Amino acid sequence: MNRQIRVPMTKEEAASLHAGDYVYLTGTIYTARDAAHKRMNTALDRGEELPFDIQGAVIYYMGPSPAREGRPIGSAGPTTASRMDSYTPRFLNMGMGAMIGKGKRSHEVLEAMIRNQSVYFAAIGGAGAVLSKCILCSEVIAYEDLGTEAIRKLEVKEFPVVVVIDSKGNNLYETASKEYCTSEIIKYIT
Repeated sequence: MNRQIRVPMTKEEAASLHAGDYVYLTGTIYTARDAAHKRMNTALDRGEELPFDIQGAVIYYMGPSPAREGRPIGSAGPTTASRMDSYTPRFLNMGMGAMIGKGKRSHEVLEAMIRNQSVYFAAIGGAGAVLSKCILCSEVIAYEDLGTEAIRKLEVKEFPVVVVIDSKGNNLYETASKEYCTSEIIKYIT
């Protein structure tokens, strides 16, 4: 199913999505990778606030390349999500709505997603130049010293993603590989 979603997203919107749905995001998302997650976690440990409102927020695991002239951002492809897994349950418990990345997630992240009615989207790796065309504006809002790993506020329009893990824990990485293996076995034996 194809869906258009405005972000930040509500729990009801997240709960309505299913693994395998194609979604086009429009609105505000934030970038954060390993170093930014570590700093945000440390800030929370010290009783400080996060540099953006986490309620319903979508965090894109991405560090862009430099912008070409006339563009707000350079290539903007996803990075491997599991590198943020040790921090993610805490942010989900605080109300984060969704994450965008690539690759599998830990069991702890999956449990936190179900508990908090959140979703995990995959963006297509290797298509960063195409994805950047859906980014209308990019502004560093925190940790500028981290360079490409600084937190950016992005305004996106019809940013294409796929629901890989939905709020009920259905995991496209698992179901798709089982379906593929089953169909290949059937082709082989028939």
